[in-house]
Amino acid sequence: MAENKETRHTQPDLSKPEMRHEHADVNVWAIGKLAIALILVTIASVFLMFGVFRFLEVRENALQPPPSPVVSLDSRKQPPEPRLLQNEPENLQEMRAAEDQLLNSYGWADGEHKAVRIPIDRAMDLLLQRGLPSRLQPTTKSAKGPSK
Repeated sequence: MAENKETRHTQPDLSKPEMRHEHADVNVWAIGKLAIALILVTIASVFLMFGVFRFLEVRENALQPPPSPVVSLDSRKQPPEPRLLQNEPENLQEMRAAEDQLLNSYGWADGEHKAVRIPIDRAMDLLLQRGLPSRLQPTTKSAKGPSK
């Protein structure tokens, strides 16, 4: 089969200035329509989502039980326990002062008044005087056996 010169794809002659650019222009009207359509779809989606969120908000608020009239307004503003400390350094100083008072004073250690609490300095002095209790060493029996 013989090839037809007209159907064969040839390189353009770039020596001629009219052959150095594309002759078919971009279809600006088609691109403009696409851009307008995208803008309209985006705006419609925003309004649709706003409507859906508003519908869900109204539905959720309708499902919430009304607040009890017994509950005061102040108690509803407070978060549930345990709450965060308002002034942590002051609370720490108060806690340490209470511990120091327990360590440096006499008092009952239990509610039944069976054990007493003494100041820690006095307890250390007593420990030095009396010493720590030691374990009793087990007595070893002699190898001879029981004596008669």
